Amino acid sequence: MKQFRRISHLTQASIPRTNAVTPDSSPENLNESHLRTLYQIAQWINSSLEFNQSLNNAIDAVMHVTRAERGFLMVHDEAANTLRVLVARGIDGATIEREGYSTTIVNQVVQEREPILTNNAQLDKAFTGSESIIMHKLRAILCTPMMVQNRLIGVVYVDTAMKAGMFGPNDMSLVSAVSGLAAQAIENARLYHVALEKGRLERELQMAREIQRNLLPQELPQVTGYQLAPWWEAAREVAGDFYDIFQQVDGTISTVIADVSDKGAPAALFMAVARTLMRSHAHLDVSAEDIVRRTNDLLLPDADQSGMFVTLYYSEFAPDGHSVHVNGGHNPPIYYRANEAQCELMPIGGRALGWFPDNPVQAVAVTLGVGDVMVFYTDGLTEIENPEAEPYGEARLAQIVQRSANGTADDIRDMILHDVATFCQGNPPFDDMTMLVVKYVG
Repeated sequence: MKQFRRISHLTQASIPRTNAVTPDSSPENLNESHLRTLYQIAQWINSSLEFNQSLNNAIDAVMHVTRAERGFLMVHDEAANTLRVLVARGIDGATIEREGYSTTIVNQVVQEREPILTNNAQLDKAFTGSESIIMHKLRAILCTPMMVQNRLIGVVYVDTAMKAGMFGPNDMSLVSAVSGLAAQAIENARLYHVALEKGRLERELQMAREIQRNLLPQELPQVTGYQLAPWWEAAREVAGDFYDIFQQVDGTISTVIADVSDKGAPAALFMAVARTLMRSHAHLDVSAEDIVRRTNDLLLPDADQSGMFVTLYYSEFAPDGHSVHVNGGHNPPIYYRANEAQCELMPIGGRALGWFPDNPVQAVAVTLGVGDVMVFYTDGLTEIENPEAEPYGEARLAQIVQRSANGTADDIRDMILHDVATFCQGNPPFDDMTMLVVKYVG
């Protein structure tokens, strides 16, 4: 049985004092007219899932029951730990100023989580010195908390300056019951809007994921002498990782693998810009270094505003096996030399794109032999961890590349992914994971 606090009815001849009483808000303790009103109010309050409509219904119901001159409905902001007045009504239903209520009484209700009723606040010693009570000549005040599962949703406050003794015990019990209904209605409306917003965001993120997937190569170029096997997996709905493969007029294959510093939608947008710039520069008949440098210079304004940057590895593969590689601060690829049956890391060079102008990137030329393999990857692959928090690492990646190098590019990619899954033992990735296997078959 819920406990309520009531300030006793006072007259001019009485001595102001505070009495603790326990009126019950249970339906069996309300008279017939109050029960009918409670039933009507329950239907009224729960008739709408619209948040603003729920608030208006709640305060209108309380004003109707108490016959008060003013009514305020305040919602508790948990983050700021403050009350915000969302509805303020006068006796004629008009909107009034959102100030002037007794903060002393409201703060006490918030602190104690119990209703307070005073029927002559002017003479009540408990509220002596309250400026709002004196200024507005308030007499009867009733304030109840709105609670849901011991959590404060807000406060319902009504008052009148017309006469003392305006509110009775049944009024407090009924208003407390109405406050509970209003609290649940407001909470339901909030959850409803949260669900709508979540659904909208999920649909938008799904569309963003589909758009991003469409930015990746839908069909790999069919060229004599090379096998290509990409892999792309986003840790979230959208990713900052990307790869690109396209063929130039002279038959050279250009490949890009990149990793934006951020995650999620902002990184995906930055990734789309970087991809577009790389493609446009690659068709200008300029050197590999110039492609990366020009992309870096055009990314600088966007990078300065967003605080993001992108590490990138750009390569060009000619039909005869000659290749050129430019590293923009990215993880060095694994290079498997078939004639030596050994793996090595390509050189580290350059800075991430979007940091500084005049990126000091340098091209590295490699002539591939038949059976040579290059595995490009983002750090999401090598930094993925097992249940013991151990990273997969470049050494383990090189070992599996060496063991699988006799297979096709698809075989090598699949064996790497299988080895990663075995190593992780179901531990989910915390970063985007992208990989590209290039094998020269002559």
